[in-house]
Amino acid sequence: MSGEDGRGMHIFLDYVNYTAPGKNDGSWILEKLREIVRNAGIREVHSHVEEFDGTQSPPGYAAVVLIDESHVTAHCYSDIGLLAIDVFTCGNNDPQLIVDGIKNLFSKSIKGIRLVREQQINRFIQ
Repeated sequence: MSGEDGRGMHIFLDYVNYTAPGKNDGSWILEKLREIVRNAGIREVHSHVEEFDGTQSPPGYAAVVLIDESHVTAHCYSDIGLLAIDVFTCGNNDPQLIVDGIKNLFSKSIKGIRLVREQQINRFIQ
């Protein structure tokens, strides 16, 4: 997705009222993000999740899917219900396909979750 204003698009989603859809929600979100990326026709390069139990860091997780020409991440503070999603693509990949998949997933899987911010930013401004 390139244009006159830059090469690439970064979309941020901030959610509140996040509750885990089951045990090991970090692993769950990683697999769902990987599936959404695949369904968008974008090549995954690598993926990883770190789950935090609250002993050294607040409870939650950080998940990343590295994709051809950028990334998709999820960062969660599960004890207070905050979830930040970050979708960055450049080249010809459309980040909105991933964002739409994530929004659809959450609306069906997580009762009471609420999107409080969705922001798009052009990247690699020339």
